[in-house]
Amino acid sequence: MDRGFGLYVHWPFCQAKCPYCDFNSHVASSIDQPRWQKAFLKEVLRIRRDVGPRKLGSMFFGGGTPSLMAAETVARVIEAAKDAWAPADDVEITLEANPTSVEAGRFRAYARAGVNRLSLGIQSLRDPDLKALGRRHTSAEAVAALDIARSVFPRVSFDLIYARQNQTAAKWEVELAEALELAADHVSLYQLTIEPGTAFGDRLAAGRLPGLPDESRSLDMFNLTQDMTEAAGLPAYEISNHARPGEESRHNLVYWRSGSWAGIGPGAHGRLTIDGLRIATECHSSPDRWLDAVETTGNGYSQCDSVSAEDARIEAVMAGLRLAEGVTTDMLKECNNIKALVDSGHLERTLDFVRTTRKGRPLLDAILREILVQPVPVVTSNRRQSSSN
Repeated sequence: MDRGFGLYVHWPFCQAKCPYCDFNSHVASSIDQPRWQKAFLKEVLRIRRDVGPRKLGSMFFGGGTPSLMAAETVARVIEAAKDAWAPADDVEITLEANPTSVEAGRFRAYARAGVNRLSLGIQSLRDPDLKALGRRHTSAEAVAALDIARSVFPRVSFDLIYARQNQTAAKWEVELAEALELAADHVSLYQLTIEPGTAFGDRLAAGRLPGLPDESRSLDMFNLTQDMTEAAGLPAYEISNHARPGEESRHNLVYWRSGSWAGIGPGAHGRLTIDGLRIATECHSSPDRWLDAVETTGNGYSQCDSVSAEDARIEAVMAGLRLAEGVTTDMLKECNNIKALVDSGHLERTLDFVRTTRKGRPLLDAILREILVQPVPVVTSNRRQSSSN
């Protein structure tokens, strides 16, 4: 089964670091755009030599804030990737953007560069909450940027974060209703998670992050999210991602269906299948270190390791159970407690597939601990993998 091939490009720079963000992002006073462009192009050519010909189904420019990239750099990388691998007729090319007026002014240039899908980091439609989240735009700017994006790109998605400080289910219901009125074909709705090493993580440890919802209130908001998105025709196809049928993010489906993707740029991860062997790659996380490695050694990887067949199966189970479609039954032959979890209503099983239920989806991490015989390996992709437990 062809599970797809994609290219992920990580742009590591932001104007400011959001207090909840644990992505590999950095604030820099100046960026040598031509130098970065040359390094990206060099990496595309190197990986083409490594993996050979493929059908390129998707590209994703993530970060950081890719809408700070020069449009010429985006165009050249897209051109290089299409030269390296035959693009699918409907190749999906996504760029993440922030909805400030400055970045919205670049949207048309990105469309001319070849981007055909925009993912907009709105995060909230409430100005006080945007300020608390460290965002640099207002709700009015977000709506204006979304209007521009929908006039420029054939496909548009946006992100919101819920279970924020002092947020109730009633407040989220009103805000989500407004968001769904604005939604085109795809929305990503993430529960706020407090990660160690972030500014929010430090504040929580010091007792300075009051008003976070407890588990019961968070579950209420999760269930409300499922009900409202389904009613709006945007059901969850993954724990935190909702789309009209046929408008799912093809690039992220490559991750969740355990396809192959090449990752370039600081901190980017990849999974490549070469001659039947699964390869895990990781790039140097420091922008300076990655750039220097590409220029001096011709390789931005900090790690490149083979993945055992069993670890590859476990990764596939962990990723696939995030999806509404689930995983094939043969992938769970070596797993524990499947019948018990079906009986308890946390999993459902058909002749060919096993999937999480509405009841089980918020408890996916606990389910994985129950069913996996071996310890759960760390699986990292290049997109936010926010669970709802």
